[in-house]
Amino acid sequence: MKKALLCLGLCLAFYAGFAQQTATFTNPLLPGGPDPWNTYKDGYYYYTHTTGNHLAIWKTKDITDLKSAERKTIWTPPPGTMYSKEIWAPELHFIRGKWYMYFTADDGNNDHHRMYVVENASADPMQGEWTFKGQVKDATGKWAIDGSVFENKGQLYMIWSGWEGDVNVSQNIYIAKMSNPWTISSERVMIATPTFAWEKDGDLPGGKHLDVNEGPQILMHGKDIFLIYSASACWTDNYALGMLRAKANANLLDPKSWTKSPEPVFKQSPETGVYAPGHNSFFKSPDGKEDWILYHANSNPGDGCGNKRSPRAQKFTWNKDGSPNFGVPLTTDKPLAKPSGIK
Repeated sequence: MKKALLCLGLCLAFYAGFAQQTATFTNPLLPGGPDPWNTYKDGYYYYTHTTGNHLAIWKTKDITDLKSAERKTIWTPPPGTMYSKEIWAPELHFIRGKWYMYFTADDGNNDHHRMYVVENASADPMQGEWTFKGQVKDATGKWAIDGSVFENKGQLYMIWSGWEGDVNVSQNIYIAKMSNPWTISSERVMIATPTFAWEKDGDLPGGKHLDVNEGPQILMHGKDIFLIYSASACWTDNYALGMLRAKANANLLDPKSWTKSPEPVFKQSPETGVYAPGHNSFFKSPDGKEDWILYHANSNPGDGCGNKRSPRAQKFTWNKDGSPNFGVPLTTDKPLAKPSGIK
């Protein structure tokens, strides 16, 4: 009897230790995956990232175990259209009872990049039929990428990165109201343009220079709305996250409602071997107790703006003034505790 109890105790100790070991993960979550996005619904995380030529979704209960997640290509564009190539920055949203995936695409000419959306009425976005709803555009129809949608006080808004004119001089952040998930219903308003030195690293061969604000994401906390965006060119190691802040009851289409942080809120860390962190999304742990940032970054300086960018996740906290504290990008060789509530 004593031997049996001893064996039982040892077995329980072994399994407890094993469970503790498996309750950690290491970054990156996948070998590659620029512009990572995820959303959580009915106990599952639905993840996507830029593939370049199609739209895909990963479905999992454990966002840190994407390598084992179910994956499905949900939509491939027909050839020969204005949205057949260079498909970037997909985002999956569940809005008013239906799924929508927003993306940016062109015909092979970057000057023609615009925003588009597909729709699915199924409860599970991995099931049912995805239908092309068309281009999502404001009245100007100017160059536009990185569209994201959010709702505040019953009003839908779209935010994106775009050009003021028809030439790529500067990428700015715009906002507009939407009458439904595929229709912009107000004039676009520019709420951010590169102004600080850390937003203006964008030299190209041949002497051309570009200033960049892109990848806007909304993070709501208390009575505040934070817009986290990527600044400087993605091909530089100085690609970093900036922040705008507005009150939830403010007129969000008034540029004066938004205050820009004078410093980046998340940037490269040579000490931990993380370069060009940016184009992020956010998620809660399954039990709702923790806040996490999901972003892409490079593991070496000079890795550029291609598929070497890999998705990474880390927990963040909040400052006393109510703003997010993302800390420093964490090293990839240190195990991290999984989000609370993941078994």
